[in-house]
Amino acid sequence: MADDRVVEWRKLRADQLRKGARDNAIVIQPIAALEQHGPHLPVEVDSMLGETIAIRAARKMAERGRSALVLPVLWTGLSEHHMSFGGTITLDFSAFSSLVEGVCRSALRHGFARIVLLNAHGGNENALRTITDELTPKLGVPIVQFTYWYAAAAAIAKILDTQSALMHACEAETSMMLAVRPELVAMDRVGLAKANSTPDVVDVVGGGVYRWRTIGSRSSSGVIGNPEAASAEKGERLFEAIATALADKLSNPELWELPWQAERLA
Repeated sequence: MADDRVVEWRKLRADQLRKGARDNAIVIQPIAALEQHGPHLPVEVDSMLGETIAIRAARKMAERGRSALVLPVLWTGLSEHHMSFGGTITLDFSAFSSLVEGVCRSALRHGFARIVLLNAHGGNENALRTITDELTPKLGVPIVQFTYWYAAAAAIAKILDTQSALMHACEAETSMMLAVRPELVAMDRVGLAKANSTPDVVDVVGGGVYRWRTIGSRSSSGVIGNPEAASAEKGERLFEAIATALADKLSNPELWELPWQAERLA
């Protein structure tokens, strides 16, 4: 373990990080966005939540004797679908892919061999799956990738009162922001989140069909979900449940021992 008390990569010295590599620490890279989150939340929501969840999960892993280090969040991703509201910074796929690859290559050159791409923004999902599929054989390491609200879906659903899952600037995200940065949440503006909306594709033709759409074409406020049901207490419960679920999955040795190259089975 690089340091039993500190899991944030940026707070450690180079010699401590070298020791982390020798100890086979898992490197967790939170990947998020800088984009509009309706009339009541700041644009840093995904980045703030993704990094907080990664750090809390790593601390829980440390309590179990599992070494994990959290890199600073990659604060921009693929957010073209939010651009119409302003305040959003977005990359194209090639820039995004190159950024993620550069981070992974750097960690591997220092001797780390287990990398987790922890996604905290819906617009990154398809790209990160493709990046993971390409980088794993290219770099020769089993990269683990997930979006936290899918990896912890069951835990999240048990806590929410008006939604079945995490959405956007919603009951869940607003609650978690109230728990960690309440001064940035304009609850007096939550009423503005009620706006004209259109059906999702699944509501029209059922599942299994995909169309790219802007958030503005779905919701005139930029919100999907019900932020009026948010509370700081609910946000803290969400953080605890999500971090626990992720720590459980990443601490499972079988996740890392699963074979991934047919050639090595011969």
